[in-house]
This record gives sequence, C-alpha cells and structure tokens, in this order.
Amino acid sequence: MRLQRRRFTEPSDVRTIPRGRIEVVELDDTVVGRMTYEPGWRWSVDVQPIAGTDTCQFHHLGVTLAGRLRAQMPDGTELEIGPGEVFEIPPGHDAWVVGDEPWVGVDFEAMRTYGKQRDAARDERILGSIVFTDIVDSTQRAAQLGAARWRDLVGEHNRKAATAIDRQQGRLVKTTGDGVLAQFDRPERAVRGAAAIRDAAEGLGLAIRAGVHTGEIETVAGDIRGIAVHTAARIMAVAGSGEILVSATVMELLDGSGPTFEDAGVHELKGLHGGRQLYRLATL
Repeated sequence: MRLQRRRFTEPSDVRTIPRGRIEVVELDDTVVGRMTYEPGWRWSVDVQPIAGTDTCQFHHLGVTLAGRLRAQMPDGTELEIGPGEVFEIPPGHDAWVVGDEPWVGVDFEAMRTYGKQRDAARDERILGSIVFTDIVDSTQRAAQLGAARWRDLVGEHNRKAATAIDRQQGRLVKTTGDGVLAQFDRPERAVRGAAAIRDAAEGLGLAIRAGVHTGEIETVAGDIRGIAVHTAARIMAVAGSGEILVSATVMELLDGSGPTFEDAGVHELKGLHGGRQLYRLATL
C-alpha cells in the first residue's frame, strides 16, 4: 500500500461496448472504472452478448456522477440511482439508463474484467485454477428461515463471495443456487479466494465447503468447462463443513509458497477414474 493517484483521462484500459464506454485505472491490486452509458443502454441488450450470461454476474459498488440508472433483480426488486448517490448492486441483475441523459458512474468493485470483449469465434483453452463452493445444509436452513429470508441471506452470501473473488483477482463465473464457481489465474489466489469466501460465509452464520483444482479449461459464452471443472466440483462434494480440499496438483504447485495442507486421504471421485489424493487447507 502506498500513496498514489491515477487519472481517468489517462486510463490503463478503455473498453468500448454498444452505447457505452468504460475507462479503467489501476492502483496496484485495486481496479477502478468510470462507466458512461448512453440513453437507451441496457445490460441485457448491450452487454449480455459479451458476458454470455443471463444476468450481470458482477458485484457493483460505486457512486453516480451524472444521469440516472435503474437496476432490477430476478425477484423484481428495483433500485434507481442518481447523481451523488453511492450504490451497491449484487450479482444477478439487469440495468438500464433512465431518461435522455447519459449515466456516468465510478465503480470500485467489478472493473477487473467487466465489459471485456471476448473472441466469440472460438473457444479458448487455458490453464486455470477453479474453485467450487456450496453452503452446507442449505435445504435445512432454507426450511428454517423461510423462502424470503433464505433468498436474502443467499444473496448477501453471493455478494460477499463476489467481493472475495475479485480481491484475489479472480472471476465469478456463476452462482449455483447455494454456492459459486470461480476462476483464478494462479492456484494460490484460488486457495486464498476459497478461504475468504469461507470467512465471509461464517460471518453470516453459514458454513461452506470448497474444492480447488488446477487444470486446462475451456472458456465459452461466459462459462467454463472441461475435466478440471468437473474435478473441482467432485472434490468439493467430498469436503466436510468448513473444509477447503485441494487436489494433489494444487498442493504440489503451492509446495513451500505459503499455504500449508494436511493429508485428507485418497478418494474415489464420482465420474472420474481411479482414486485421487486430496489435501485439506490447514493455514494460509
């Protein structure tokens, strides 16, 4: 952490989207963006083809400088924000400009990858570190709390998970109803991201389990696929409450780099051939 400043007039990245422009500046690990959306802009029309998801899966936290924007959640809840108003918009929303004036806002959370163009002509195969999580005993908790309270709690969990992922320079690929799927460029960031999601969930009175694996993945239409993704999901499925289990690949890549692990035994993972040695995160 150090004293520093950046100017939007000298951005490190400029992303052009239909009826919109995003200027990005970087302060070491912090990424801030200024968004300008023209009248008629709507996420589900102008950004959805880029993102490839049904709704915006980014967590937005910022302030409106000019114009008015309206956001809508899947349950129909709406929020309109105007000049001088600080806003927070959870993942899973649509949004559109209200009126005839461009909306201008500064976002402090979602700008690492939001609005980035992808090559729609081909799928991309890359090496990635995958985190799968889910909430332990979610069905029982939902029955105890009731549908409305449970939906609000899961929404808060997803918001905090998205923040934890972004702070480790990862990408929230999607929410899964009672968990998340996230992608990271390094296994250490994936492990730290999983631990941060666990800590955030505990702060809400929830317990999660997580699985982490590194391997080749295919990115397509805002989603990811491949055997590495299935492996991370199967590892998560055998984790206990509060446990973060990683594959031998992750453990070997991180040997001596900070996080320490305990032997969690050899497990038969559903749909995968042969026993797999797993390790439990002990300390960061």
